[in-house]
Amino acid sequence: MQRYLIFVLKRLIQLLAVIVCGCSIAFLIAHLSPISPVDTILARVTGKSNFDPNAIMELRRVLTELFGLDVPLHEQFFNFLMRLPFFDFGPSLMAFPTPATSMVMLAMPWTVGLLTFAVVITWFFGNLMGALAAYFPNSVFLKTFGIAFIGVQPIPYYIIAFLLVIVFGFLWPILPISGGFAMNVRVGFTWQFALSVAHHAILPATALVVAGIGGWFLAMRSLASNLVTEDYVVFAELAAVRRPIIIWHYIFRNALVPQLTALAMVLGSVFSGTVITEQVFSYPGLGSLMVSAVNGGDTGVVLAISCFSIMAVATAIFLVDILQPLLDPRVRAE
Repeated sequence: MQRYLIFVLKRLIQLLAVIVCGCSIAFLIAHLSPISPVDTILARVTGKSNFDPNAIMELRRVLTELFGLDVPLHEQFFNFLMRLPFFDFGPSLMAFPTPATSMVMLAMPWTVGLLTFAVVITWFFGNLMGALAAYFPNSVFLKTFGIAFIGVQPIPYYIIAFLLVIVFGFLWPILPISGGFAMNVRVGFTWQFALSVAHHAILPATALVVAGIGGWFLAMRSLASNLVTEDYVVFAELAAVRRPIIIWHYIFRNALVPQLTALAMVLGSVFSGTVITEQVFSYPGLGSLMVSAVNGGDTGVVLAISCFSIMAVATAIFLVDILQPLLDPRVRAE
């Protein structure tokens, strides 16, 4: 147990180092951008009317101090690192003076919730069907399932999304094709709001599942095919062990370890949102917010989304790293 705790401590130090390095790179990229938030605000304010030049200079000075740009870059970077543990990325330019973190928190539940649900369902169902296909290679149903979803796999996601919109939004209009919830529903912790959110998430989630399940199926079938012929599986069959136990404990569980690592990578990346999903279905989320922030020169929001994404990916990999020795006895803590 002590060795495992030392292992966890080492991985935790690595996690903090990765977050600091990643957020530092994001800071440098954001501040080296030619788009200045001060110039963007001045262009919006002075573009509609005539201003006294002295007033413009004073406004520039105030905005420069407000965004912390009145000090050298190394001091800005030090201030950024001091505010990072408190998730303070300054005010948002698009919704001034709302903090950039608040903007991200408002958009986060939509995309992160939808994509996490869709990815987990796709991962589990695709892996389960792949393991069954490896154990029952002559099953007509599993062969048909594999051919169908592997055939869909090369099709770009946005094509599948547009097809679902056409079929279920126009030809057979039974599902909403835009928005995160109905306009006549009040936002709150109520069943009416929850059902409206679930109803609007059906098409985006279905598109993600259909587009991604073939990859998980193919990978698991390849991994499980090597396990079906292992001695311990053959011995279990000769010992008349029930097939569900063989599939679940002997094949599926052993082949799931590398797939779990891949799941952590995917779950971490969905934190940054899927721009295509949100654009096709007009779905609120981090992807659309990032596009608007980049186009509007909102450095605070861009930096907040980037840092939250880096933290999410690093944390997901960290959790899988420390759980893998517990899930797989063959992996040691060293």
